[in-house]
Amino acid sequence: MKGFFKKLVEIFKHEELKKKILLTMGLILIYRIGCYIVIPGVDSVAVQDYFNTLSGSGGGFSITDILSLFTGGAFTSASIFALGIMPYISASIIMQLLGIAVPSIQKMQNEGESGRKKINQWTRTLTIAICLVQSPGYILTSIPENARPDFALWMPAAVIILTCSTLFVMWLGERITDKGIGNGISLLIMIGIIARFPQSIVQEAAHPENSFFFILIEVAAFFVVIMASVALVRAIRQVTVQRAKMNLGGHLPQGEGKRDYIPLRVNSAGVMPIIFAQAIMFVPLYLRTSETFKESTVLAALSDFSGFWYNLIFFLMIVIFTYFYTAITVNPNNIADDLKRQGTFIPGVKPGRPTAEFLDVILSRITLPGSVFLGLIAILPAVVLAIGLTKTQDFSYFFGGTSLLIMVGVVLDTLQQIDSYLLSRHYDGLMKSGKLSGRGTSVSGIAG
Repeated sequence: MKGFFKKLVEIFKHEELKKKILLTMGLILIYRIGCYIVIPGVDSVAVQDYFNTLSGSGGGFSITDILSLFTGGAFTSASIFALGIMPYISASIIMQLLGIAVPSIQKMQNEGESGRKKINQWTRTLTIAICLVQSPGYILTSIPENARPDFALWMPAAVIILTCSTLFVMWLGERITDKGIGNGISLLIMIGIIARFPQSIVQEAAHPENSFFFILIEVAAFFVVIMASVALVRAIRQVTVQRAKMNLGGHLPQGEGKRDYIPLRVNSAGVMPIIFAQAIMFVPLYLRTSETFKESTVLAALSDFSGFWYNLIFFLMIVIFTYFYTAITVNPNNIADDLKRQGTFIPGVKPGRPTAEFLDVILSRITLPGSVFLGLIAILPAVVLAIGLTKTQDFSYFFGGTSLLIMVGVVLDTLQQIDSYLLSRHYDGLMKSGKLSGRGTSVSGIAG
């Protein structure tokens, strides 16, 4: 605890870091205020009653519960931020997949900063298109008729409001990334998730079947799950590499070249496999809304978020998508080519194709436990609810899945950025204090 307060003091002594944190907190506050602004003309009480009826009659998790979790409750309250940042996430995923199949987009990805700007502009345009499709769908399916005003006149205005609000949320995320601390888009998603966490804890603690001892067990189990998620996010396999000996300044090289390592992540795909699998598992739920498939027992089993068959297929799809996404994001051939150009090699492995094959074997081996562990975390909310470790659905959802992994990943990334700023402050302090004076020649020599 002493170290925690010491770090807080260091943060607020760092002028630039303090401004970035305050700016980030201010933009997040604006986002949370927007989540409580209801679409003009909508009866929010009637909308809330409608969603409460759906949750009470469906049993288990529902799609509205999940969407509400990621938007901080804005989805079920008919807020102007009801769509949240998810249309932008969908557009980013589509552009990433197109980058694999479309040569022109692949070329832009390799053009550096100019190519990145073009792809960002295309992503924003695609976000608008997705919003124009999702906004009417949200209004028709999530806002009951008794909560809407005159439909013909109100519908176009509501679509424009929802679309512009999503673009505003996207702008807030970009400003946090550029001027604040952390990844803005990820932070906004995490804040939406955390917003429901206190309410979930209160509901769980107030449950009549919970005793004080049982709550302590829940807290301990939750702590273990968080530690396991941190281990999954940070776990890497270090592949030792060695640089070729160089002849500098006319002196003969002594000893071996510099040894380093390539960090291959056990979970290189992050939460993307869960997002892909969950998007596909929503299909049976959508099909059951039609009269043709409403009575299908197969679709009913696949629509039960806490059921056995849903979670089994969900788990298998996550394992498959983890391998797929790792294959498209981590290319052993490119890594092998980069090592060869830099004069670096893996001891005992020939440069070029043998290196690529060696890295591919290692990547395949570490991806298996990573994918299985990711799948287990994804279905953990249904497991803890089924075995009675948690008594309420809202609290059980924080025991795993995308929400927990996003929270862990974003917190670790933000803390890493803060540590980098503090480290730079210590380095600047050493330079200004003159403790490195007289060592300029040696330092520059090593740098060269």
